[in-house]
Amino acid sequence: MNIPEHAAKALLEDAGIPVPAGIVADSPQGAARAAARLGPVMVKAQIPAGGRGKSGGVQPASTPAEAHAVARSLLGSRISRHRVTGVLVEERVPVAQELYAAVLNHPAGPARRVVLSERGGVDIEETARTDPGSIRTLDLDPRTGLRPEAARRLVARAGVDAAAPAVADALLRMARLHRDSDAQLLEINPLALTDAGGVVALDCKLVIDGAAAARRQSLAAVAAPEPLTELERAARELGLQFVELGGEVGVLANGAGLTMTTMDVIVHLGGRPANFLEIGGDAYTKARPALEIVLAQPGLRSLVVNFCGAFARTDVMVDGLTEAWTELQPDVPAFFTIDGTGAAEARRMLEERLGLEPYPTMDQAITAAVRAAQQDAA
Repeated sequence: MNIPEHAAKALLEDAGIPVPAGIVADSPQGAARAAARLGPVMVKAQIPAGGRGKSGGVQPASTPAEAHAVARSLLGSRISRHRVTGVLVEERVPVAQELYAAVLNHPAGPARRVVLSERGGVDIEETARTDPGSIRTLDLDPRTGLRPEAARRLVARAGVDAAAPAVADALLRMARLHRDSDAQLLEINPLALTDAGGVVALDCKLVIDGAAAARRQSLAAVAAPEPLTELERAARELGLQFVELGGEVGVLANGAGLTMTTMDVIVHLGGRPANFLEIGGDAYTKARPALEIVLAQPGLRSLVVNFCGAFARTDVMVDGLTEAWTELQPDVPAFFTIDGTGAAEARRMLEERLGLEPYPTMDQAITAAVRAAQQDAA
């Protein structure tokens, strides 16, 4: 769940982290009134996506008339697939230095990681590429969280001098907020240092674990709706878990774990997955619409079908899929791999109905699919 910037900053303020004064507006007139109260401002599109500044979604305004003009240009526009329905009109703050600060779920190690860099205001990915030495991290013991002395040591390595106590305090408050809100990511970029040695959060990205929605109902209520493509919307209406990814190798697999593994192997072998679509549970009964959605993706050049029978029988899944295949008559090359319960019957059914022989292993099927997609693109 992506929490809009203005709502995330309200949580920061409640946690004791200073933020600029700001007013949310849904009309150019509202933006002008806000600027009249606040003075020189930044007008910021409220969308749950990064890189707004590069897309013109964050612009300065020195007068109410300028704020009106900026808001008029932003409201109703689309940035990164999101329609702008509101803007945050925020006072401009004098900045001595910009830092990057984040608390995030650790991808492979302990529960959480704190990240701090003296190069704020730019994408952390770009900093990692051009100046990795400026990024400092601290992995947290899930039993103790971030301790004051650990925060001070981390900040001392960043060389922020007089602002060190304020930065350390902000990190401690961020760590508590991350824990208490079931966050996956809490990022302040930039965390501005003031001439007086204080800090101000000029921007904030807060992503909450969707599984915690029942516990965090107030946050779920303000979370930004997820933008969907037409195919994703159609799949959701059918109860299918589908994500369009823009690659060339389509994926049909049963179970989310097997689907993710299939996608990982496609990438490992040099391909790009076109989608996530798992037809486990009772979704295998929707073989035709599932196949139609996968085949409708622009740029699709091959398809991997990966079935592994455990609770569901592979012959039942292949039965539905081959019927759909016969009806739709797709011309995209398909590469099957089938194992588990009902596999012998499923393989025989595939060969008799479609004249296709499944590959002995997942790696072989995916290798062939990636190669076919690359040859078609050449």
